[in-house]
Amino acid sequence: MLYADIVLPLAQPLYTFAVAEGLTLCEGMAVAVPFGRTGNNIYTGIVWRLHDRKPDSGRVRTISRTLYETPLVDRKQQAFWEWISDYYMCTLGEVMRFALPSLIKPSGSGEAEFAADEFCPRRELFLSLDGEAKSGAERPLLLERLGRRAPRQREALEQVVALTGADGMVARSCLTADRAALAALVRKGWLIQTERVALGPGALPAACFHLPELSPAQLEAKAKIEEGFASRSTVLLRGVTGSGKTEIYMHLIADVLSRGEQALLLVPEIALTAQLIARLERVFGPRVIAYHSRLTDRKRAETYLRLHNGTGGELVVGVRSAIFLPLRKLGLIVVDEEHDASYKQTEPPPYYQARDCAVMMAHLFGCRTLLGSATPSLESYLNARSGKYGSALLTERYGESQQPQILVSDTIRAVKRGERHTHFNKLLLDRIEETLAGGGQVMLFQNRRGFAPYIECRECGWTPRCPNCNVTLTLHKGANRMVCHYCGHTESVPTQCPHCRVTALTPMGFGTEKVEEEIARIFPQARVARLDRDSVTSERAFRQIVETFAQGASDILIGTQMITKGFDFGGVELVGVLNADNMLNNPDFRSSERAYQLLTQVAGRAGRREMPGVVIIQTAEPDHPVIGWVVSDNYEAMAGEVLAQRKQYFYPPYARLVALRLRHRDPGVLRRAATALGGALRERFGRRVLGPTAPPVDRVRGEYLADLLLKVEAGASFERARRILRETLERLSRMPEYKGVKIFCDVDPQ
Repeated sequence: MLYADIVLPLAQPLYTFAVAEGLTLCEGMAVAVPFGRTGNNIYTGIVWRLHDRKPDSGRVRTISRTLYETPLVDRKQQAFWEWISDYYMCTLGEVMRFALPSLIKPSGSGEAEFAADEFCPRRELFLSLDGEAKSGAERPLLLERLGRRAPRQREALEQVVALTGADGMVARSCLTADRAALAALVRKGWLIQTERVALGPGALPAACFHLPELSPAQLEAKAKIEEGFASRSTVLLRGVTGSGKTEIYMHLIADVLSRGEQALLLVPEIALTAQLIARLERVFGPRVIAYHSRLTDRKRAETYLRLHNGTGGELVVGVRSAIFLPLRKLGLIVVDEEHDASYKQTEPPPYYQARDCAVMMAHLFGCRTLLGSATPSLESYLNARSGKYGSALLTERYGESQQPQILVSDTIRAVKRGERHTHFNKLLLDRIEETLAGGGQVMLFQNRRGFAPYIECRECGWTPRCPNCNVTLTLHKGANRMVCHYCGHTESVPTQCPHCRVTALTPMGFGTEKVEEEIARIFPQARVARLDRDSVTSERAFRQIVETFAQGASDILIGTQMITKGFDFGGVELVGVLNADNMLNNPDFRSSERAYQLLTQVAGRAGRREMPGVVIIQTAEPDHPVIGWVVSDNYEAMAGEVLAQRKQYFYPPYARLVALRLRHRDPGVLRRAATALGGALRERFGRRVLGPTAPPVDRVRGEYLADLLLKVEAGASFERARRILRETLERLSRMPEYKGVKIFCDVDPQ
């Protein structure tokens, strides 16, 4: 009897099923299996391994049927999933749940419901040549006859011949010829019409790309990258903002595609894909494939199956989830803005880091990974400096543009001198006025969305809070709602304080919505736009805001971190940072590094053409070291100082971290469980364990939270530390007094 260990899209271990007589299986195939106490629930599972060992106990259910003709997951993907499961301390089921598009892994209460949810790819009509039309010798005579008797049929046949791909077929939707003429050719036997699954554009065109010309500095950097790839699988490209890293990516990608291999270009935000894809399609045409969460479920499933059935030569552009696509001929991975925290998955598990996964993919898949950034993460910087990664450097901007001038505006001094108007210092307002008068554009960065972080009663001090989370509600004035940014709870804004019923509530602090309102009032002639997660309700809305600003149809763009990444707006002459202090003073060991990266990235949006750019940073701490490093554009000084602090206090990259978060609705049970876990871990790890502590927001969605942190020095075995941690967590989960306590492990927290 043959048995199969099956991965299910659940936070569960592998389950063993019997293979029905006559059913042909291989590892990586998708199957439908009964699951649950009664076995009525049907799930999609992946065959992980086949063997002849019957389980020792329990009822063994039988695999119902296969779902696809060929394996959905190949051996390389299996190895990759196993590495993620082991390293990030999650189950293979959690990896599967995240890795496969939802429509590819249907489930249902019974066979009928499961069958109704099965994915059916679109089918399309295809045409192929037959008879005289297929024969190269007879075709000219046929075309001559059609030209005299039926010119439309001749035109249709010529178009089919011209567009027929390497597979001998052409989709009818690609033809502009007269439908009646095509139908006549089918009736006469010169064309064959068939229906088949359509998951992509069909045969790809020949690899002939019109690439942008590289400057001498870019050519030197490209040569350095290729030299690094000769001896290492990963290379770090550090190039100042506006230096033309994307052009280098294009040349390296073209080399890979010309060999019939695939390339994967990762970007940190969905917001970046539209502008970048349009740019790449002008060079690589239909080879470019987008993959991100804004796509429909059907489009994601079709993209997965297109690559699964593909023959190579595609360029996939996507966010972090694109690393799970079936790229069988992967030759190059490019991780753009590799320092960005968006590459870290936060919810749900697995809590993987796509940049680090890309580096591991290079090892498992036998390809190369290029990490690119103007402000690399300190982990990547240290790896390049130590020789673990290759490295290349771009120190000058592309073309005629130059680095912007950075001015620091002291908000405390501005208040004392009466030079502060609401949230803007006089220096910034004067420069905005000058820029607008000269026909330039302005970008204003405020790292908080909404109208105000909270509202408060000036009489009694009452502030509305979320009933599910221990956090204040953010005011969104446009919608006249108060919103919790943790659980999504919303409330209408009360007309007066519900506590003392004396006065109306006053907005405190400011977000992008309030900045937009005040700028529109101060500069009524300016055309103002806002780019944040509230204004971008769809990909179409995002594209409209970006294109309007890029075409010069809006003068001032206000936004959160979304405006700091990757945009290339030629008309931006002034960038204003409204409140640098909320970045400088975060209670996080990465705060200095992150603040430097964010300020440098937003400053890089200014002066990207011939006109020099100006950046004004408003801060109450003008002497803060981070501000000095940004003004002098001194990444090396920042890296040296922060790395020395990290080494002294035993933080990454000189230690590996595992953050443990416990959740439960009863704070007493949670407290006892956290204390017990902390004690058990200290028995094995000693002072490497910190906590338990309550996080700043210690209740989310009705559950109380407690945190522990495990530090493992860089020289110790991190694999052994994870094994000990797993054993400790398993012992705790078996204790009845802690039943219901959920524990989440975040390896390498960001």
